Amino acid sequence: MRFVEVTGKTLAQIVNEGELRAADMAAVGIVDDTIVRINEQGDVEVRRRDAWDVVGGLLGDYEERVKRISGLDWV
Repeated sequence: MRFVEVTGKTLAQIVNEGELRAADMAAVGIVDDTIVRINEQGDVEVRRRDAWDVVGGLLGDYEERVKRISGLDWV
């Protein structure tokens, strides 16, 4: 599986209405400097001490948003 890793701050710029809200991100521990990753299916995972937890997902044309805002491609 391929991912793009970004910070919580960048994720906040990527999400659209109807996806993860600021309150949702805060509730699962995502803050500006939290490491998160997005897979090609749009699943958002947050880095925990010893694992990755799926905490939500992106909808619609997220591929273009992820690449444009993060400046990264799937690896």
